[in-house]
Amino acid sequence: MNVPIIDQPRWPAMDAESTHAFMDFTLVFKAGDEPVKYEDASQQYRFEGVKAVAQLEATIRVPSIDFSFKTDPLETSHCDFAVMGSEGNGKYYVS
Repeated sequence: MNVPIIDQPRWPAMDAESTHAFMDFTLVFKAGDEPVKYEDASQQYRFEGVKAVAQLEATIRVPSIDFSFKTDPLETSHCDFAVMGSEGNGKYYVS
């Protein structure tokens, strides 16, 4: 709740002004059972996990311009690609 973000409508303009904004969100990942492995020995990189389903519901608020936006409900959210697993150094990552 109330995660600080910025609104920057003229980005990527070099002189783009930013305005304080906030986001409330619910992000849900559900692991599947299809294994996934990404490995690049030249970059000392390895990631192993499983394909997953991700769902997001969010509300964005920009108080300075009295603007808000709410996404569709979590139940109707779907993703094209998500992976859950652990990277080679043992830390937990979701992509």
